[in-house]
Amino acid sequence: MADDRPIGMFDSGFGGLTVARAAIDLLPAEDLVYLGDTGRYPYGPRPLDEVRGFAMEIADHLITAFDIKFLVVACNTATAAAIDDLSDALNIPVLGVIEPGARSLVAATRSGKVGVVGTVGTIDSGVYDDVLFKVDPAVEVVSCACPGFVEFVERGNTEGAQVVILAERLLAPVIDAGVDTLLLGCTHYPFLARAIGEVVGPEVVLVSSADETAFALAHELSELDLRHSDATRLGAHHFISSGDVRAFTVLGSKLLGPELANAERWITDAT
Repeated sequence: MADDRPIGMFDSGFGGLTVARAAIDLLPAEDLVYLGDTGRYPYGPRPLDEVRGFAMEIADHLITAFDIKFLVVACNTATAAAIDDLSDALNIPVLGVIEPGARSLVAATRSGKVGVVGTVGTIDSGVYDDVLFKVDPAVEVVSCACPGFVEFVERGNTEGAQVVILAERLLAPVIDAGVDTLLLGCTHYPFLARAIGEVVGPEVVLVSSADETAFALAHELSELDLRHSDATRLGAHHFISSGDVRAFTVLGSKLLGPELANAERWITDAT
């Protein structure tokens, strides 16, 4: 059996492109539709109920307009807010970024003392504490919110003194706790990995959920017989933005690569 429909993926903006990049590289035959909700970013400071509403709206659009076969929630805040509701409401499989990242974090730690950084919404939800406890109750977790990181990435500012100064202030709790492994619990944060690594030091291993999510996606597609029927083809990649399409194309192509040569506009009630 096979399924030639596209995979759907969404994020509040550019962060989920880290997941898209990993999925395109790992699953070159698959078609992908990516929606960046840049007209309503950032999700992190918003109430989780509001983010849940956005997620349900986006999922409905991807299913109705593109007949997707699988939905990847490439956003930690949206995963924390809506993964259970999406899984219950939709008749296609749904995968978030939190559980794959948590499992990778536990596998990477040497001391059992780990850190998680994310948006205010993700950290306040407590979802990583809950998932990590299920994966390994013995792991000691230090979590801290990092407001401002997403905005830097969305402006294309991923390096420089300003980023380092903000990182020094926001990452102080995990540094003081002496963690040996740090999960970048927002898909935007890998774009700041150089600055984050400079601040926490080379002895701290940085873990991104992007690759692990792509591996989990590949596994589920195989398990559910949803792989494309022609494994030798090169898939088509469709990108959509709810905000400024030109800005999304310009910055997105720098972050993702040549696959994002152009994007379409999605008109929401808010935009």
